[in-house]
Amino acid sequence: MTGDLPGGGVELSPTELAALDARWSSSWTPSDVARRLTGTAAPWCVVAGWALDLFRGRQTRSHGDIEIAIPAASFPEVRSRFPRYVFDAVGDGRIWEDATPGELAAVHQTWLRDPVTGNYLLDVFREPHDGDIWICRRDESIRFPYSRITHHTPEGIPYLAPELVLLFKARNIRPKDQADFDATIRHMTTTQRARLAELLTRVHPGHHWPARL
Repeated sequence: MTGDLPGGGVELSPTELAALDARWSSSWTPSDVARRLTGTAAPWCVVAGWALDLFRGRQTRSHGDIEIAIPAASFPEVRSRFPRYVFDAVGDGRIWEDATPGELAAVHQTWLRDPVTGNYLLDVFREPHDGDIWICRRDESIRFPYSRITHHTPEGIPYLAPELVLLFKARNIRPKDQADFDATIRHMTTTQRARLAELLTRVHPGHHWPARL
């Protein structure tokens, strides 16, 4: 991602921002996404709150949307799996509908929209990478092979390692993020907790979570 937002797009008004919950109300589940991406060669995984529920083995709370992460270079392949839908680029409170390559390059979030209903179904994060190596967009010195950071449910649904999910939740902690942390750390291995503590100290010096790990 370039970090420089392109021109155009639509700045969401407070009313439109408030209406997003309704537009996401029919978002897919992890099983829905896995079914639609069966056979794709692109490495992908569920991230954010849903990933923590997959790690814990059950849904523990409602989710307003569903997010997956893919290598940025794999987006054309993933996009081709959804010919009936359009992808909108999203960043800094703006939406670029049916985004062009230049608009996509400027942000990492991409919302899959049903053009008939206008509802959003899936949030795709296009992540920096170096071939098969995942690069953390918060600190590009943090790099792991996709095979190391992707876990799978018994049904085969891929999800991001919990320590990395919590690392991303740590920057702007909302009540649900704190609740996710509290509910997840008891299920993590000693190695996972140590890795999370090290990453938090590195990316968010002075953060209060490491004291709980």
